[in-house]
Formats: sequence, C-alpha cells, structure tokens
Amino acid sequence: MKTIAVVGASLAGLSAARSLRKQGYDQRLVVIGEEAHRPYDRPPLSKEFLAGDIDEPALSLEMEDEDLDAEWLLGARAIGLDLRQRGVVLGDGRRVHADGVVIATGAAARRLPGTADLTGVHVLRTLDDALALRRDLALGGRLVVIGGGFIGAEVASTAHTLGLDVTIVEAGEAPLAGVFGKAMAASLAGLHAANGVKLLTGTGVRSLTGRGRVRGVLLHDGTVVPADTVVVGIGAVPCVDWLRDSGVRLSNGVHCGPSGLTDVPGVVAVGDCANWYDPTTGSHRRVEHWTGARELAAAAAAALLDPATPDPEPKPPYFWSDQYGTRIQFAGNGSLADSVAVEEGAVDDGSFVAVYRRQDTPVAVLGVNATRTFTRWRRQLMSGVPSRAAAR
Repeated sequence: MKTIAVVGASLAGLSAARSLRKQGYDQRLVVIGEEAHRPYDRPPLSKEFLAGDIDEPALSLEMEDEDLDAEWLLGARAIGLDLRQRGVVLGDGRRVHADGVVIATGAAARRLPGTADLTGVHVLRTLDDALALRRDLALGGRLVVIGGGFIGAEVASTAHTLGLDVTIVEAGEAPLAGVFGKAMAASLAGLHAANGVKLLTGTGVRSLTGRGRVRGVLLHDGTVVPADTVVVGIGAVPCVDWLRDSGVRLSNGVHCGPSGLTDVPGVVAVGDCANWYDPTTGSHRRVEHWTGARELAAAAAAALLDPATPDPEPKPPYFWSDQYGTRIQFAGNGSLADSVAVEEGAVDDGSFVAVYRRQDTPVAVLGVNATRTFTRWRRQLMSGVPSRAAAR
C-alpha cells in the first residue's frame, strides 16, 4: 500500500495511525479530520474541562516530540468513498487517493427534534460543544439534563460543583439500567440525590418550552421543569452516512469482523463507528469507550497491513466514570450474567465491588471507589474471557 488514509482524527484515528507506523508501515499516511482541532481527549470534556480546571492544550493526545510523518487534512469532511478509484471524496471537492482506508469517523450526539432555533440547548460530543456549554454554565441558574447516561451524569456532577440547580430527566426506571442491571443501577442512582441533584425517572420529554431561549422542559406526564440551560444526553449515532453508496456494509455503524476488517478489501473500521463482531457474545456491537478505541485500533492496523493476521484475543470491555468525586469502573459484559452479588465492601458505604456471573462464571465486574479490588477482578476476567457458548 503506497497510501493509507485514516478518516477521522480523534483517539481511534490517531491510535490507528500510530499503530500503522509502529507495525512498520513507512509509506504515505494521510489523516483526515472534520474538526479543525488536532486530536484531543474527550473524557475531560464533561468533567475537568467543563469545570474550567484545565485548558485546551491539556486535552492534546499528541506528545510534544511525536512525529507520525503524516499529512494532516483538518477541517475537511469526508462525503464519500470511491472504491473503484480508491479515493476518499472530501466536501470541498478534493479527492485523496488511498490504497488502504481506516474508517474512524466516530459518532454524533443525538439531538432533540425541533430545538435547532432555541439557544441554551446543548449536546456534548466535541471540544466546540464543551466550549459553548461552558459559557452557558458560567451564567448559573437552572440546568436540566435529559438522559441519565454517563455524559449526562458527569455533566450534572460538574454543573452541581459550579453551583447550578441541576435536574436529571431519565425515561427509564434508573439511569444505566441496561448497563449495570436494575439493582446496581438503582444503587448508583442514589449518588445524585446524595449530592443534591434531582433525578426524575420513568418519564420522557415531550418538548422544550421558550422563545428564542429555552425556558423549560415539558415532560410526558405534563410536568414542566424550569430550565435556563438544557443538555441533551440521549446517546449517539455512528457517522457513516458518507459511506451509504460506497459498497461498505453498514449495520448500526460499519459492519466488521473481530479485527476490524470490513467486507471490502483494504478497508477497516475502528472506534465508535465500528460495529465489531464480538466472539464473547456471538454478536456484533459498537464499543463506545476510550480503551476500546485505543486497543482495537492496533488490531485493525495489523489486519489492514496483513489480512491473514490472526484475530486478536477478545478483551472484556472496560470503561470508567467520575461523578461527585466517585470513581465508577466496569469491565466485561453484564448482559451475559444471570446473577450479580456484592463481593467486597457495601453499597451503603459508597465503596464496593459487585461481580456478575453466569452459572458461577464471572462475566463482568463493577467497582465503586474500590480501584485496587476492581483491578484484581478485571485481571481475572482478562485472563480468560468466557464465551457465550462456554457460559451455557
């Protein structure tokens, strides 16, 4: 391959570019990014950066002396992939010829329909999103967060420390019940109340009220929650529209195998837009976590350079979240479990480890303010990830 194009300049794209160089690729490397910013770290956007504790340079993912010998095309949006001519088509009319392509275009935050003309309504996915939200939070007042997932919870936590009156609206019985299970999710939901943040569950949002600027959130039960600022945290959709007519198979993102290989030779996918096959569950899924974007990029780079490279050994997904001074860590796949039990510590003490099992085999672990114990259990999972077939 004389030229490889990495489409997407965030963590997954940067990690893929680094892996290509580390694995010996010394030909032309082009990194294409829709944002004008160099690669930056996203997790702090909802925490330290949003609070104003760190500035933009602290978000950089590149080391000071790092040189990938790559061509950087930033502020350039990919609008098509021409497989016949082996080129990436950009929005400004340029074409980047590429013998190999790494798709790393990530995902975009879902927005509430009909809110485009209201100021004070935010999503949080990019650095520019965080800058805009930070300016509004500096005004103080009442914040309503729609969605109690990780982004919503972290924004609520940060806003609370900044002195805002914060309410979270969650349509489910408890935030993150689909990830942690009902019992553990209900336990973690208590963090909000314990820190003075109101949590409204079991009701969705009908619409936002206000003219010019948002003034409230109308719920399905008829309640209006006053708001000076609203953050919408209702998930993300993979950025793959530019691939619709390319021939690359799409299914909840880019459909690919355990190593990121797509159905098209010379094309791999990494990061939030990649719907990888997971042998531990026997199904495809997108892993929208920091560690997944970094670790899976190495496997995809190897597969791109040599499609005969063996598939990587599956690792249990891992993610963390910091809320109200509490470190929440999770590894594995809770959907495989038929039981969950607190093994160490106590929920009421705010420090515990819960282990998820399927027929006595650990398949996931949750740690709350228990990093050392959690790490021990995570290593156990990594030493032998049970497959769905083995867990039956």
